[in-house]
Order: sequence, then C-alpha cells, then structure tokens
Amino acid sequence: MSVFHDYWPLIIIISAGILLSILFKKLTVPAAFTGGALSVCIFMGPGYWGIVMMTVFFLTGVIVTSWKLDIKQRNGLAEINKGRRTAGQVFANAGLPAIIGIIAWCCPACKIDAPLLIAACFASATADTVSSELGNVYGSLYYNILTLKRSVRGLNGVVSAEGVLLGIGGSLLIALIYNAAFGWSFNGAIIIVAGTAGNFADSVLGASLERKNYLNNDAVNFLNTCIAALTAFLLYSCNR
Repeated sequence: MSVFHDYWPLIIIISAGILLSILFKKLTVPAAFTGGALSVCIFMGPGYWGIVMMTVFFLTGVIVTSWKLDIKQRNGLAEINKGRRTAGQVFANAGLPAIIGIIAWCCPACKIDAPLLIAACFASATADTVSSELGNVYGSLYYNILTLKRSVRGLNGVVSAEGVLLGIGGSLLIALIYNAAFGWSFNGAIIIVAGTAGNFADSVLGASLERKNYLNNDAVNFLNTCIAALTAFLLYSCNR
C-alpha cells in the first residue's frame, strides 16, 4: 500500500495516458503500453518533469501530424494509418530517455546529468517531428542535406529553411520546459543546440543510410536522440 500511496499520481497519469492514446487512436495498443512502461523508466531520472517533457513531445507530434492533413494526403506526404504510432516508433523516440532514467536510478550520482540528457533527447525528437511535418507544408525550396542540391519534398534527407527553423522552435519548447523545472541556465541553450544537432543528424542518416535501406526510420529516429544526448553531454562537460 505504501508504494501505491507514494506513487499514485504517477500511476493515474500513466494509466490515463495509455487509455486516452488508445481511445483517440493516436497509438496502437502495444504502443500505448510501451509508452506507459517507458514513462515509468523516464520518471526515474528527472521525476514528473520527465513525464511532462515526454507528454509535450507526444502532444506536439499529434498536433503537427494532424495539421493540414488534407494537403499532406493530396501530396502523398501523410503518414500511414493517419499517424497512429506503433510500439517501435514509441521506443525509437523515448527509448534512450528511458535508458537514461534507469541509469540515473541505478547510479544516483548520475542524476544531475539525467534531466539534461533526457531533455536533449526529446528536443531532438520534437525538432525532427516538427520540421518534417510542418516543413513539408510551409517549405518553399527543398534541398538534399548532403549535396545541397534542389530535391523533392518528403524524401529522406531533404530539408527546407522553414523546416529547419520550425525544428529549432521544437527544441526551444523542450528547453523552456527544462528551464522552468530546473532553473534558468546555460543548459537551455545546450538543449536547443543538442536538439538541432540531433535533427540534422536525422536528415544526414536519412539521406544516406536510410535511402540505401541500411537503416529504417525507427533506427534513424533512435540514433538522432543518441546524437542529441551525446552533444548535450559534451557541451555540458566543457561548460562545467
């Protein structure tokens, strides 16, 4: 009973999230329960603020995926199944934050870095989703990130200036949440830079390894969070 008493808000929040994501058909049933399990692991790092960052990322993804959906569908740019996420997609975006949360719980001395690294992961994931979904709607000129030659929107590794700026806005959103939770500091700038680096890495991997079918989209998304976390760790270490 004591465990339930201590963590009943967390249990209610996660249970509600699982139920609502299934009812509104934003996640498949396996994906919803995967998200619930990952949420528990993320909680082990920055506590409830980790859940907040994950929720903001998820809601932002839902909004931008649904935004101008008719235009995306007409141009063949909409995600299959109306953007309903699978368990693999959920793990690709939140798997590393969950791993970091577990490490923080097993190694209390690591907790000081866990919130920053988790924020960097979600900044990258948010930037990637926002830049892809809204960049395909509002972009004017599209370029292959490797060759910088004009290309067709919607292809892996193709970016636009508008999409890049919107992606930075996505990273900024997570950085603001982090600063509101843990105090205003240079770490906010680190999160924005790390999220942007992860987003660019996603595009580079998409234009190279994903196009050649060496990696699928879930693997690319997971790796972009790894790049973001590594970038944040290096910048934080240099700034200490």
